[in-house]
Amino acid sequence: MNGVSGTYWLGQPIDARPLFGSELGALLKTLRGLRAADWRRPALPGWTVHDLAAHILGDSRGRLGGNRGALLPGESLVAYIHRTNQELVDRHADDSPAALIDALESAGTQVAERFAAADLDVPALGVSWAGVDPAPAWLDIAREFTEYWTHRQQIRHAVGRPTDPEPHAMSTVLDTFMRALPHTLRHTTAPVGAQIEVIAEGEGGGRWSATSTAGRWTLAEPPSGRPTASVLLDTETAWRLCTRGIEPAIALGRARIQGEHRLAAAVCEVVSIVR
Repeated sequence: MNGVSGTYWLGQPIDARPLFGSELGALLKTLRGLRAADWRRPALPGWTVHDLAAHILGDSRGRLGGNRGALLPGESLVAYIHRTNQELVDRHADDSPAALIDALESAGTQVAERFAAADLDVPALGVSWAGVDPAPAWLDIAREFTEYWTHRQQIRHAVGRPTDPEPHAMSTVLDTFMRALPHTLRHTTAPVGAQIEVIAEGEGGGRWSATSTAGRWTLAEPPSGRPTASVLLDTETAWRLCTRGIEPAIALGRARIQGEHRLAAAVCEVVSIVR
């Protein structure tokens, strides 16, 4: 199914490569339309819109070979990521909005061009929330697309705008996020052949089926018969859950569930970001 041995359980590959150019254009349009006060609005805990834009720039430059430095002695990977993210934000604290936008356009264009020429089947950076390292390049690239898309929504929300409803991007984001399901369910016991159906309802939604096998949960098996559990969420709840914009208990309360509640509750622990 792809060039990385043993990752068939991730399901069919996703090709997010064509979406980076339009995502960059949407980000630049959003930023260019902000008022001066908007750049100071809180976007994430401890970060303003300006900080988040600087973080996106750091991500882009990192993809182009920027050096974040090495782990400190005894430092975990999560702590390293949070530390270096903050260092990148601090580095651009005095940049003007215009300078940030110009830098984002330059770096983002280069990232889109690099991904456009990438081979989807080769081993690439690990995706910890999917439990795979190295990951196939298609998942690494799709994961990167979800990062840019999610941060743009956070900027939109910070200035009082709703989530961008464009369905192709939403569909790709949710499809990528759901590749976390086998890893999420790794400690959830069920008979071989048990299936959990997850449905995201709305524009850009989709349907996924995770199947219990002798070795692991997999997204590679086609649905067969009545699922052991079915979880239906609206698309807004689904993506916010995966990025922890809402907590699992809230998502579970909003979900329409059929079948085994225990399995549905396990699905709502899904997380598709590094925490």
